[in-house]
Amino acid sequence: MTESVFIHTQDQLRELARDVLAFARQIGGTDCAVEISEGSGLSVSVRKGQIETIEQNKDKGMGVTVYSGQKRGNASTSDFSTAALRATVEAAYNIARFTAEDDCAGLADADMLEMAPRDLRLCYPWQVTTEQAVALAQRAEAAAFGVDKRITNSEGASVHAQQSHFVAANSRGFIGGYPFSRHTLSVAPIAGKGAKMQRDDWYTSVRDARNMADPEHVGRYAAERALARLNARKLDTRTCPVLFEAPLATGLLGAFVQAVSGGSLYRKSSFLLDSLGTAAFAPHIQILEDPHVVGGVGAAPFDEEGVRTVRRNVVQDGVVQGYFLSSYSARKLGMQTTGNAGGAHGLTLSSSATKRSDDFAGMLRKMGRGLLVTELMGQGTNYVTGDYSRGASGFWVENGEIQYPVEEITIAGNMKDMFQQIVAVGNDVLTRGSKVTGSILIEKMVVGGS
Repeated sequence: MTESVFIHTQDQLRELARDVLAFARQIGGTDCAVEISEGSGLSVSVRKGQIETIEQNKDKGMGVTVYSGQKRGNASTSDFSTAALRATVEAAYNIARFTAEDDCAGLADADMLEMAPRDLRLCYPWQVTTEQAVALAQRAEAAAFGVDKRITNSEGASVHAQQSHFVAANSRGFIGGYPFSRHTLSVAPIAGKGAKMQRDDWYTSVRDARNMADPEHVGRYAAERALARLNARKLDTRTCPVLFEAPLATGLLGAFVQAVSGGSLYRKSSFLLDSLGTAAFAPHIQILEDPHVVGGVGAAPFDEEGVRTVRRNVVQDGVVQGYFLSSYSARKLGMQTTGNAGGAHGLTLSSSATKRSDDFAGMLRKMGRGLLVTELMGQGTNYVTGDYSRGASGFWVENGEIQYPVEEITIAGNMKDMFQQIVAVGNDVLTRGSKVTGSILIEKMVVGGS
């Protein structure tokens, strides 16, 4: 049923992949890995009720890596003809012949490959027409304008529908692939006028459009967020607790992933070097990687190398139990791949201390007096030292209640200290990409103001 939305079937992509592997063997390649993909989608945007953009895409491509011993070359093409595939393989092989040897280069070991991938049901094609997509975006934006007359403008609303499929294969016997989808509705209203204008946004992103949030709900919530930021004040410099709203808290989880990923570790450009088996977080923190959630946004039965993915505790009771490694980075470190070529799959950060009362309002009460951060600006994380400094805006909280919005501030600390000083994690759980967490309360950070 899902294959009907594509030009090629999974079986046809598999046949093309086998042809590429055969071409590589014929010209003398000692090993080969190939990925062939195809996708289609629709993207529309409106602003103040009028259509701004309509884009339709139909993409296909083949990427191949050919090895000559421990020398490798890469090439790609969007032409699936036999002549083009053969020429692309030859190009990759010729690059490999004149490339320096790398002791850690090579395919994943055969015993690590997923030879029987499970079906995680990751594709839900959305046969939305252009007119229907425009109408959804218009409904979301109109709902935002309808909340309050102080919503004076809009950066627009958009709808994206995308479905793709791929097949990956290599010369050690692995072949696998599957279709997948991702559909998104977003809106960004502007409140106020002149120098006092404030903007905010909200979106819903799902695999199955039937699970998408109601466009009116998305629009109203985005407008309420923008309105709440009007009449923002500045703060003087202070040290205080900081509560990261759930959408931003996923960024802290992402910072941890980067710090314990193979590339950062073998290049020694991480503040969490040699952290395996050490307490990097407060003792109540747990991080679970579960790649096998049926329909999950971060789900994957195998990684980009065909290595089987595994459900595992990455952090247990604050202690780092595992890194995120590809075959290459694992060899660099004298370790074994964790099935994370291409990144993490379905990560959830939680706390064993979280209670039913720890919803968003409960987290504000738990903080008592401090800063709620709802927006971050800039790229202020030094992954070598862990030093963290970001422009921010949000709300000042007293006695567990929001008092007023704040802007033009910075928050600063060190990621090592921040992870250790996580006081609580809320049950206001949100999924952003492949990461899931509630709001995160840090015991203290420096807030720089006027």
